[in-house]
Amino acid sequence: MPYPMITRSALRQCLENPLRPQYNGGIIVNPELNDGLRAWSTFGDAKTEHRESNGNKYGAAHSRDNPYGSMAQKLYLKDSHLYTCSAWVQVSEGNVQVTAIFKTDSGFKKAGSVFAEPKCWSMLKGGLTVDASGPAELYFESNNTSVEIWVDSISLQPFTEKEWRSHQDQSIERTRNEKVRIQAIDEQGNPLSNATISIKQNKLRFPFGCAINKNILSNTAYQDWFTSRFGVTTFEDEMKWYSTEATRGHVDYSVPDAMLAFAKQHNIAVRGHNVIWDNPRYQNGWVKSLSPNDFRTAVQARVGSVMTRYRGRLIAWDVVNENMPFSFVESKLGQKASSVIYNWAGKTDGLTTLFLNEFYTIERSGDVAASPAKYLQKLKEIQSFPGNANLRMGIGLESHFNIPNLPYMRASLDTLASANVPIWLTELDVQGNPAQQGIYLERFLREASSYPKIAGIVMWSAWKPQGCYSMGLTDNNFKNLATGDVVDKLLHEWGGSRMGLTDANGFFEASLSHGDYNVKIISHGVTDISSSTTNLKVDPTVGGRTTLIHQVTA
Repeated sequence: MPYPMITRSALRQCLENPLRPQYNGGIIVNPELNDGLRAWSTFGDAKTEHRESNGNKYGAAHSRDNPYGSMAQKLYLKDSHLYTCSAWVQVSEGNVQVTAIFKTDSGFKKAGSVFAEPKCWSMLKGGLTVDASGPAELYFESNNTSVEIWVDSISLQPFTEKEWRSHQDQSIERTRNEKVRIQAIDEQGNPLSNATISIKQNKLRFPFGCAINKNILSNTAYQDWFTSRFGVTTFEDEMKWYSTEATRGHVDYSVPDAMLAFAKQHNIAVRGHNVIWDNPRYQNGWVKSLSPNDFRTAVQARVGSVMTRYRGRLIAWDVVNENMPFSFVESKLGQKASSVIYNWAGKTDGLTTLFLNEFYTIERSGDVAASPAKYLQKLKEIQSFPGNANLRMGIGLESHFNIPNLPYMRASLDTLASANVPIWLTELDVQGNPAQQGIYLERFLREASSYPKIAGIVMWSAWKPQGCYSMGLTDNNFKNLATGDVVDKLLHEWGGSRMGLTDANGFFEASLSHGDYNVKIISHGVTDISSSTTNLKVDPTVGGRTTLIHQVTA
């Protein structure tokens, strides 16, 4: 399996001693530095040495004159392989971000990072894919050149695409499915052999959906296509501040009200998006012109207005959107502004999960503004603010992907899962040409659904006649594009219909995704007319095998 068990506490805590390297180091030579600096060399302007403390041996890079001054190991990476990377890292002082980087013939690839501390060891998890087979060199980098970088228990493990897919399938079977056994009996209680069992899913328990916009209110073809597939949605723009209060003091919720009524009519859950957006580009002119005091009043009014109106009617709130790469709110109200806004949000609607919502956290290993390590720092900052300790927090990951780097995505999710709060992919789409989008979308959706801590997925493909934001699912006649075919393919795998015959003892077994089903049994041409169908709930809270005994009457 690509991911041996590492406890969430180990990922988030700083330990007195490092744990053993994953996969015994994989293809790393001398991973625990028990044989001095064998196979390790100096990278950049630094000095390296072998050290030992309390019986633990490790490598240290000191006298670093540039960020990339560290110890390194030369490797050979293979095309069409997926690599998981990990290391335990310590620094001599401060709280410093350390990044694992691979120098290859095609450039430098950042694999992952961690905020390291002195006197204890932090686990760095990452991953990468490569464009072509060839030599590479693994080293560690920190922009703070005054600190020493210590490393131990380094691992780099390759997997073939077939091995990776096999693990995804196993994980989905283990975490999203249950074994179900159905027995057909007659009126006297005798088992019915060779009875036809037909199982049809009514509702998928795992929240999987797509964004919508106001176009859906007046387009029945859009409505039919959407409601036949999805159980959760997000409004693309209609609930945002610039849409509901274009002019100060003139608040209009008529459009999101109508969209919410539509969603409720079709039993579709809605995420609230968003309360405040930290990007200065998406502010109304009147908001930008406010003094700090007036801005504080306006923000507080916005939080109270939108969250009170929709309190108890949504499953989530994206409270401060894109908080880490941007700082419009902080520029007006100070560095603790986001923590204050989450405090207001919790007091206004404390029963709904309050999400951060960030981009490039799991999409790009080279983005440092919203890296998993920085995301956890921001989450901790908000939670530690007075009055916020008991907030229902969640991790929102926009997931605007390009070329797949599934090992980095998985390693990033491992790091984020250590916070032990719900994780959603909130705006998933794939950039690129249409031929690639379908292929890549399937890879990302399989990876996400196979990760046990992912609590829901929303794609960012609200339909517009002029084209979607980045990735459409249909054409303007609501015929599937390649991406839409991928959605239907996976929905069929995750539910759809099952049919088969009972065995000699009247039993039929199947592995079903968690959800609600109708079961119909036909025996010897006699249909269960009295009840037509029987309801079956496949629930992970039950545990073990679910058994349904269904009586067929003439």
